[in-house]
Amino acid sequence: MQFKNFLLMALLLALSIEGAAQSYPTKPVRIVVGFAAGGATDIAGRLIAQKLSEATGQSYFVDNRPGASATIGSEFVARSAPDGYTLLIAATTSHSILPSLMTKLSYDPLRDYAPVSLLATSPLLLALHPSLPIRSVTDMIKLARAKPGQLSFGAGGTGTPPHMAGELFKQMAGVQMLYVPYKGEAPAISDLIGGQISLIFSNVVAVLPQVQAGRLRGIAVTAENRLPTLPEYPTVGESGVPGFAVDSWFGLVAPAGTSSDVIAKLNADTGRGMNQPDVRDRLASQGLFVKTGTPAELTSLMQSEIAKWKKVVTAAGLKFD
Repeated sequence: MQFKNFLLMALLLALSIEGAAQSYPTKPVRIVVGFAAGGATDIAGRLIAQKLSEATGQSYFVDNRPGASATIGSEFVARSAPDGYTLLIAATTSHSILPSLMTKLSYDPLRDYAPVSLLATSPLLLALHPSLPIRSVTDMIKLARAKPGQLSFGAGGTGTPPHMAGELFKQMAGVQMLYVPYKGEAPAISDLIGGQISLIFSNVVAVLPQVQAGRLRGIAVTAENRLPTLPEYPTVGESGVPGFAVDSWFGLVAPAGTSSDVIAKLNADTGRGMNQPDVRDRLASQGLFVKTGTPAELTSLMQSEIAKWKKVVTAAGLKFD
């Protein structure tokens, strides 16, 4: 009799969990973005919040919690209840680079989160001051080797994808370049236009207008393949550094322990929402390319990216507290 009662209780619990997942969400859902409004991560977050709201009839809203390279928002979600009502837009810096760069990170990108889905990726554009006698990546490598340390590259913060792209380029091309940190991408681009630095690996949407205006010269993209929106730019990999590829990525995650049924529903709703034509077009105009998948695929991406950037950070001797 006791065994039958145990089976009945287990069945009722399972039905209760399944019912809760099927009715999810029953109240507004917070999507935390660890950066200020207006950036690529924020844009991705607001678009998926809109589409999830449309899909479920419940409110999904963005909560911007910027600061400390997105660690403030990331830690907040890691410590939140695993009930599906607090989510995070995870990104390359917070969940791929900082685990190796920071000696004391307040969360574990793999242990403290339940991945939902990849959302989008964003390559960078390699641009330089037009006064330089450089028309290709091959030219750039030749000049850098002829004048070690004289070429400088800027980035809007240590540990950001533009900074790490420069460090990876140095290591793979076997060149020396001076890294100049800035408090944002805009001042780095401004100094590049003014000739204070030589080049930049920058988000496409941030630097392309200056290239198109003739103030800067774009020579390559950091994606694995040429971009359908900018087919005239070769990849760094095909231009002299085989195997070089840097894509910023953005994904949706929940606190670890969130119900697998809730994760499955979020994944399905996210896939449908992100792959709608209006979302693809809006993100493409911002230099972002929709790419969704399973929770397992996002986990695999995070693992490979953490391993990749750990090698770069270690080789460069970088530390950031």
